[in-house]
Amino acid sequence: MTAVDYRGQTTLVTGASAGIGTEFARKLAERGSNLILVARREERLESLAAELISAHGINVHVLATDLARDNIGEVLATEIARRGLRVTSVVNNAGFGTFGPLHTDQPERLRQEIAVNTTAVVDISRAFIGQLRDYGRGVLINVASMAAYQPTPRMAVYGATKAFVLSFTEALWAESRGTGLRVLALSPGATRTEFFDVVGTQDAAGGTAMQSPAEVVATALAALDRRNPPPSVISGFRNRLMAAAARHLATRRQHLAVIDRMTAPNSA
Repeated sequence: MTAVDYRGQTTLVTGASAGIGTEFARKLAERGSNLILVARREERLESLAAELISAHGINVHVLATDLARDNIGEVLATEIARRGLRVTSVVNNAGFGTFGPLHTDQPERLRQEIAVNTTAVVDISRAFIGQLRDYGRGVLINVASMAAYQPTPRMAVYGATKAFVLSFTEALWAESRGTGLRVLALSPGATRTEFFDVVGTQDAAGGTAMQSPAEVVATALAALDRRNPPPSVISGFRNRLMAAAARHLATRRQHLAVIDRMTAPNSA
């Protein structure tokens, strides 16, 4: 396999209104992909679309919607088909977290978190993977997290949803071998985005150094350009070491105790 050629492709990017999603849109536009930008904040999407059209001369379509809604994959597929578009690559980036002991979380907020972080990823992947395989030269990127590699006290639901995304995406990687579609689970660590504004505290970062969205996206695109792309990639050398330690250098009890201390309020 050679490096991915995004010229003339149409890539669907969710969570495109900020952070890693916006960076994916910019980098894919630089590489020639047309875009379908999805998020709730329409004004931000329209502003980004205007920027990318002006800078790169590509086609950009905006779909402002809530990814927590029912049957989101079918909703997007129907609207995209109505516009006469064909998706060749997908970046499932949208997601958010909650922070605190489970008994303090609001049930409806948890339902939304699960819907956006897992249900939407499955629904959108299922809605488009057939045409992605038929095209045979695109990518499917699902954004997981370092939280996928161990239970995360005070972010129990978030960590579990990202563990789901990691496992789900690696399985799709195996299923898609030989089709030409490159599937990747991307696991960032703490990243300088609006994520922690939504969470409501920097304690969720566990006192770790943060990467930039540009570093995270560069990791994903470089992995997909390899001759034999992997099923998953962790962004950042330190994060890769931490994941290796979780697997090989400590018992689950020991590692869980470390994560518990890292995410304790004011632990930094």
